[in-house]
Amino acid sequence: MIAIELAAVVLLLVLVVVSVVLWTRRVVTTPAERAVHATLHTASLAARPLRAGLDASSAKEAAPHLRMLLAEARAVALLDENGALLAWDGPFDELTDAMITAAGRAVADKRRVLVVHHDLRRDHGDLAARALIAQPLVVEDMGVAGVLGVVTTVEPGPALLGAITEVARYACSQIELAELDASRARLDRAEVRALRAQISPHFIYNALNTVASFVRTDPDRARELLLDFADFTRYSFRAAGEYTLLADELRNIDRYLTLERARFGNALEVRLQIAPEVLNVTLPFLALQPLVENAVRHGIAGKETRTGTITITAADEGTDCVISVEDDGIGMDPELLRSGTLDAIAESEHGSGVRESAHVGLANVDDRLRAAFGNDYGLVVETAPGAGTRVSMRVPKFRAGIRP
Repeated sequence: MIAIELAAVVLLLVLVVVSVVLWTRRVVTTPAERAVHATLHTASLAARPLRAGLDASSAKEAAPHLRMLLAEARAVALLDENGALLAWDGPFDELTDAMITAAGRAVADKRRVLVVHHDLRRDHGDLAARALIAQPLVVEDMGVAGVLGVVTTVEPGPALLGAITEVARYACSQIELAELDASRARLDRAEVRALRAQISPHFIYNALNTVASFVRTDPDRARELLLDFADFTRYSFRAAGEYTLLADELRNIDRYLTLERARFGNALEVRLQIAPEVLNVTLPFLALQPLVENAVRHGIAGKETRTGTITITAADEGTDCVISVEDDGIGMDPELLRSGTLDAIAESEHGSGVRESAHVGLANVDDRLRAAFGNDYGLVVETAPGAGTRVSMRVPKFRAGIRP
């Protein structure tokens, strides 16, 4: 009896759950809502390839989805900024030449071109086509990035033309985002090249002088230093990627410090405190080296005693990794932090005589961190006159789309 009652209770609960599910589905999945969901899903499928820019590959992938967004479109074409055909989805491909001609006019005039039925070529294939529309894809600061072409078998009324305008505007927004991504990548590459140019003159000169000083007195040491120098420059001037692993950056920092310790001898002490779990964190390429180079200059070159300590720390802080480089050098006026940029700070950290050579890319690193991870991830500088300087960066352990 107890088992039967328990089974009845379980059955009742199941019926209640099923009823709630069915009622919920009945409430949230009306035809209108399903149509909205389907449209949004189709739009997202069209956006994905266009976010890579408009070319033959992305056009071929996006065209079917753009066609689905235009219910009255029987065929959709995508053409480049010169009016050349990139992709055609649907029938009426015998109208390709007419579409290319209309697209050329749309690009030249930067306005929509409508070719109606009586102006289309009359043969067995295009008799059902009522109109051909070429809508230019105009992107701000780029001009015409391409053309959206549509073939329809109904008279093109305000509803269809309005829909074409909105779909074209949506495609333009994705192409503009792709161009912004490409511009940021070009800017990152330019900044890395500029940073390399900043690093190379003074460091290479000092490193080679250091190697030369050991050639006669200690040839083996000179050979080891020369190999470290070769490895350092090979890494610093590599062609691959705008990002790197913290482990690789630290390995290159070790080569740099080996050369600097050979130069300064016992005057330079280096302390490392690195959490093993953050070694695979990804950060902008050459983001750490400028901080260490500045610390060496502040900790050694800027002090009358010509001795100093550099401390490099990488700590695990939940979803982030916090990296800091600290020196016990002359420090700076903290007012510069409140009133100036990192460029001004870097140029003012030393006294007269070495000011021009002090800046080796702090502003560059700050800009690249913010561009990659957002404004919460720029450099933080802590300093006071005579109290040294600590420069810290916070890097997320993972960020989608950022890989070494």
